[in-house]
Amino acid sequence: MMSSTRAGLLVLLLSVVALPMAVMAEPIPPADPQPIAMPAAAPDAGLPAQAPLEDSAPAPAETSATAPVETPAAPTAPGLNSGDTAWMLTATALVLFMTMPGLSLFYAGMVRAKNVLSVMMQCFAIASLVTILWMLWGYSLAFDTTGMQDGVINLRSFIGSLKNALLNGVERDSLRLSVPESVFMTFQMSFAILTPALMVGAFAERMKFSAMLWFTGLWLTLVYCPIAHMVWSGAGSLIGSHWGALDFAGGTVVHINAGVAGLIAALVLGKRKGYPEKPMPPHDLRITVAGASMLWVGWFGFNAGSAGAADGVAGMAMAVVQIAAASAALAWMFSEWAAHGKPSVLGIATGAVAGLVAITPAAGSAGPLGALLIGATAGVACFLASTRLKRWLGYDDSLDAFGVHAIGGTVGALLTGVCAGSLGGIGLAAGMTIGGQVAAQLKAVAFTWVYTAIVSYFILKVVDGMVGLRVNEQAELQGLDIALHDERGYQQ
Repeated sequence: MMSSTRAGLLVLLLSVVALPMAVMAEPIPPADPQPIAMPAAAPDAGLPAQAPLEDSAPAPAETSATAPVETPAAPTAPGLNSGDTAWMLTATALVLFMTMPGLSLFYAGMVRAKNVLSVMMQCFAIASLVTILWMLWGYSLAFDTTGMQDGVINLRSFIGSLKNALLNGVERDSLRLSVPESVFMTFQMSFAILTPALMVGAFAERMKFSAMLWFTGLWLTLVYCPIAHMVWSGAGSLIGSHWGALDFAGGTVVHINAGVAGLIAALVLGKRKGYPEKPMPPHDLRITVAGASMLWVGWFGFNAGSAGAADGVAGMAMAVVQIAAASAALAWMFSEWAAHGKPSVLGIATGAVAGLVAITPAAGSAGPLGALLIGATAGVACFLASTRLKRWLGYDDSLDAFGVHAIGGTVGALLTGVCAGSLGGIGLAAGMTIGGQVAAQLKAVAFTWVYTAIVSYFILKVVDGMVGLRVNEQAELQGLDIALHDERGYQQ
């Protein structure tokens, strides 16, 4: 366990610094709504094909008798755009690919051989559990807009109702944006799956499987859905609308949310047996690099898909994702090279993920130069957090979920305010300055840190009282693969 002094410093970081920013008195003028969250039909989409013009005079008899009769094309549903739909179907598959197999392999290679199956099982089970919970109530809590009013803060600014529980109202022909609502719902489901799976990296090798399932279900309901609603549900939402914070694809909703919750779980569980005195190196970096590569590819669906359409916003989002990932990979590599004398494969792979994390909130507003800045900054910041900060404070974030996702998400969210209004960004809302936008971003970041930390802590305590959080010492020494699943990743 970490010393009381260092634990106190960490609490000070979470509470004293962040909380005042979360309760800033003056509201920020709202920015443009997040494109993926707002139900709107493309103005020129889905129009029936125009029939060819015909001469007013009748055709000659011999021509009319032999000319083929053309059957007019069936009109599409109003507002439906088949190109947007095709892209969103593809993007959804790419985001699911990020969790299975991307994240599963990325984490599996970094744990010890006796725990390789446990983290893969956790990611697989989370994907299955969240899918069902999202159908039952998660989608409704996160994206139902009943009772929301632009410019008015009420209960529905914080959480949706259960109007769409059991996917009630999500019909074959219902639309969200210019795509079927079923596609929009499944795309957002893939985000809800990935987010708690990211937390696995913080408490790997020591949490009970049953406790992980309970924690995931409660956390999705009480933390992920409210934050997603406050950021992405459109006019009337607290963070996205009233505060005007920009979060294109999940800097707060996904990465800060997962990273902070992961840190709280690591603190409540305590360190792995023997950490940090006993070396615990990754057992197979080949698997980790393969997983990181899959994450990189899948991230194009994660960010470019958040445009909600196959358009210029999606194209630029794809470009800045690539630039930020490459920039952060090199920044981490050179930082490690300077600090330790050699660049590592694990370092450059983790650096790329840090860049992907950091560009997520800015993918719809930053330009190429902004992406370069965000990636480089995140590469250095996440390297320092995952090495120096973790060693100094003494917490056991097993696979650096906090150091990469919470720190990278925070860096990206704050720099979104800078890069949206400069360095080739799309510009800010009317009347908004870069300073004002950064203040809005800071407010959103601080609120997410504090809310997630407090609620996650109480969920963990409840689960601990129900089933216990941590495996016993014998199971931990034996390895979770055998102790919890009666299987081995490698046969001897």
